[in-house]
Amino acid sequence: MILYKFAIYSLLALTYLGLALGYIPGLRMNRATIALVGSALFIGLGVLNLQEAWQAIDVNTIVFLLSMMVVNANLAYSGFFRRALTLLLSFTRSPLGLIIALTFSSGLLSAVFLNDTIALIFTPLTLNLAQGLGLNPIPYLLALAGATNIGSVSTLSGNPQNILIGSFSQIPYLEFLRALAPVAGIGLLMQIGLLWLLYPEVRSCQPCQQVLITKDRIYQPLFQKSCIITIGLLIAFAVGLPLAESSLVAASLLLITRRIKPQRILQQVDWNLLVMFSGLFILTKVTEKLNLLQPFTQAVNSPFSFLSVTVILSNLISNVPAVLLLHPLIPNDNTQFWLLLASGSTLAGNLTLFGSVANLIVVEAAKNLGYNLTFWEHLRFGVPLTVMTVILAAVWMN
Repeated sequence: MILYKFAIYSLLALTYLGLALGYIPGLRMNRATIALVGSALFIGLGVLNLQEAWQAIDVNTIVFLLSMMVVNANLAYSGFFRRALTLLLSFTRSPLGLIIALTFSSGLLSAVFLNDTIALIFTPLTLNLAQGLGLNPIPYLLALAGATNIGSVSTLSGNPQNILIGSFSQIPYLEFLRALAPVAGIGLLMQIGLLWLLYPEVRSCQPCQQVLITKDRIYQPLFQKSCIITIGLLIAFAVGLPLAESSLVAASLLLITRRIKPQRILQQVDWNLLVMFSGLFILTKVTEKLNLLQPFTQAVNSPFSFLSVTVILSNLISNVPAVLLLHPLIPNDNTQFWLLLASGSTLAGNLTLFGSVANLIVVEAAKNLGYNLTFWEHLRFGVPLTVMTVILAAVWMN
């Protein structure tokens, strides 16, 4: 019996360590396979049966996430994101103006769509822009990474952890937006000020002389259809219709098409993320069943302690696992703590380069294009930004 318990706890510790690192040394495993294999082993060891594991997966979250990925893929193929960035940047070509435009455009779009999508699409566009204007791309990449995290905090559709919180808490879309949009807006201003201090070259208001920006391509029929359906989806969110059902209908309408092969859209769905989410739901159920959440129960005694635990856990094991671990401690009607969980887990993503998937997407995409955003370069930007925005959220929530 003692050996059995030791095996269970050791497996759980190893699984969460792998999730924190993103790999297991010596093995070719990512977070998705770690979560899936860990869940399967716990089922095999009898901690949960297959039925309990299946019931632990939150269908609303999986459906919402899958559907938003389909919507985002259609918008990306239509040229919507390229057009949005080009339009916003047409108003200015000065280094400071570009920092401001990039920060607010990526932050705003991350609030409406998944922040990982914006990071993936905007990184090559940002590098192309910096190259075309003869600018150092590093502060602009930092602006993109930080803004996608900060901007996404304001809505239930902005990032995966907020999608989870929306499913668990049932907070209306507009109520969530009203509560956290000011935090996102002020946080974006803080980011601009920090980049202004750290990078003297972005302070110039003089237009850059060298201009070489590739023309964006728009597939008009797909563009119009995607925009109309997306606007309808946002209206559905605003009037309080169920998030998962609304996004599923929108995704289904977009998949009825003669213009684009279905495999092109489905290839853009992050199946790894969906598998990881499913595995994490099962691991959270295991943690609850083993009564391992008891040490965290004191965290819900005060908003400050809860926010602190959220930030720490989000950086130790990543934000999505942290949300799944902490959500059973929050009463369904405690809106303040749900909002603290959303803001803490999202804003904590800016602390280090490995704090959020959006950060990793930016750095990996930049590396593939020949630019190296180092851990330390990000750290000197991420630490003060995280401290300032988390304090802002704590003050605002109180």
